[in-house]
Amino acid sequence: MIDSTRLESLRKIPAVNQLLALPLLSSWVERTSRGFVVAQIQTVLEEIRNTIRAGGENPVTGTSSGSLEHLLDQRLRDRLRPALRVLINATGVLLHTNLGRAPLSEASQESLSAVSSQYTNLEYDLLSGGRSHRDNLVEPQLKEILGCEAATVVNNNAAAVFLILNTLAAGKEVIVSRGELVEIGGSFRIPDILERSGAILREVGTTNKTRVQDYLAAINADTALILRVHPSNYRLHGFTHRPDLKELLELARDRRLPLVEDIGSGCLLDLKPFGISDEPIAQESLAAGVDLVSFSCDKLLGGPQAGVIAGASRWIERLRKNPLMRTYRVEKLIYSSLEATLASYRTGRALKEIPVLRMMSITHAEIQARVRAFVQEAGKRLTGEIRLDLIDGCSVVGGGSCPDVSLPTTLIALVSEKRSAATLESRLRAQDPPVIVRVEQDRALIDLRTVFPFQEAALLDAICSVL
Repeated sequence: MIDSTRLESLRKIPAVNQLLALPLLSSWVERTSRGFVVAQIQTVLEEIRNTIRAGGENPVTGTSSGSLEHLLDQRLRDRLRPALRVLINATGVLLHTNLGRAPLSEASQESLSAVSSQYTNLEYDLLSGGRSHRDNLVEPQLKEILGCEAATVVNNNAAAVFLILNTLAAGKEVIVSRGELVEIGGSFRIPDILERSGAILREVGTTNKTRVQDYLAAINADTALILRVHPSNYRLHGFTHRPDLKELLELARDRRLPLVEDIGSGCLLDLKPFGISDEPIAQESLAAGVDLVSFSCDKLLGGPQAGVIAGASRWIERLRKNPLMRTYRVEKLIYSSLEATLASYRTGRALKEIPVLRMMSITHAEIQARVRAFVQEAGKRLTGEIRLDLIDGCSVVGGGSCPDVSLPTTLIALVSEKRSAATLESRLRAQDPPVIVRVEQDRALIDLRTVFPFQEAALLDAICSVL
């Protein structure tokens, strides 16, 4: 039995048509459809009725039309908010896997915008008028940059490794060092990929030491290839040994076996000036004679998520003929973005045009200048409730790349006597656009290295909003 007070509250709930006539909701009808708005109104009204029937407090004071109007307006906004959203990465992690890894260059964005909304020559030869292969869109650029005979593109580097092994080593043995049996993001492990490909794993050496003699001893009539894997997301230090590339190449040539190298992060430039000295460069491996090299495109290369396989034509052609190739091929947006990214390498402007490389090359002095200017502007708007402290710190490459590399930076620590670092972090994350910071030693820290200059105004607005 519902008491009279609750009955009165239920009677005061406005009708759907009454709410539809309100300005905010009528504008929603024009922008979407009457059916969509009515469905949201009915859902909210039923939630209010259920709350009242259960004896709870009315979620909308007095259930007035005005307060309901704003509640419904917010509900409609939330209902249509994209799940994939733009945010501000203030963590200082350049290739943050959870935040989409490498942001794309302006040229890549422009190409995506043009190609996504119109028809394209994805598999059409404009000269002959006949059918073409989609790899022709980027293979010439890859051959020019990498100095290889042929190249193909798949949807990521794990797919690249799988396709190589399935094509060249199904039912046969693949020799790989125990120290290279890495686990990549999402708990995917090289041994698991090997097993699923149909290849048979032949481990050699130990975790910390593998010599070329270990490879030699493992070679037999069932050996299909030698696999060398760059441990992108970890490093071994101390009592260690790993055969250099020249040793493995000599062994592979002597035994007439293909040598395949997974270099991981897709480094195409010498990054030693920025403290990155142990990332293999694709061009150097190919020039040395590696038969096939595979790598990611959305890490140090700075492009979209994809995997490149480059090397000798005879091996690439076998990969293209594998029926599984169709399951791993990429679509027009990836080719468009990758081609625009590669253009920056061809013109020698990669360090200036590709965001992750530009962020990496920012000097500590440049970061300090940006930080000081930001804090000075913030001082005009912030109250005494929160202050911004400057502390020395480090940015990191992330994304399973360069685990030993740290880039000197100046961090902004948000300090509040009323709110904990966890509270500040969660409130910044709730802003629009969301701001993602890192929390260390009970301090919410902002690193401007990964914040685009055009985002600084929105970042300052968000900091002011959390108050």
